[in-house]
Amino acid sequence: MKYTNEEILAGCNKMCQNTLMETLRIEFTEVGDDFIVARMPVTPRIHQPDGVLHGGASVALAESVGSAGAYFFLNSDEIVIRGIEIAANHVKSVRDGYVYAHATIVHKGRTTQLWQIKITNEAGELVSLVKLTTLTLPKKN
Repeated sequence: MKYTNEEILAGCNKMCQNTLMETLRIEFTEVGDDFIVARMPVTPRIHQPDGVLHGGASVALAESVGSAGAYFFLNSDEIVIRGIEIAANHVKSVRDGYVYAHATIVHKGRTTQLWQIKITNEAGELVSLVKLTTLTLPKKN
């Protein structure tokens, strides 16, 4: 089953309801042939005690975007996606505004997928660089 870009974005945003992604206010904004983008507002609710974006929130954003991309790019309603490894390097602090996660597929296998996710601030500066490996499993009825 092939999804249109509009269907992918609508599906991703619908999946966020009643999840951590809704709590973090993650919104999917763009999709292409090999990438997907989402944004997340940086507010005190996701700060570390010293007032900057918590690295765990960045990692949650990255895994959410990569996993959603894997699900839709594999074009099947008969699978579930699980993140099996994630590594993040945080290189810049953010206190407010939005961060954007741009996930690009590096390897699109039937069983595993490898994603690179660049998280940037509103000025386009790199905040975090994340590598995510996802696993495709059959959906259990």
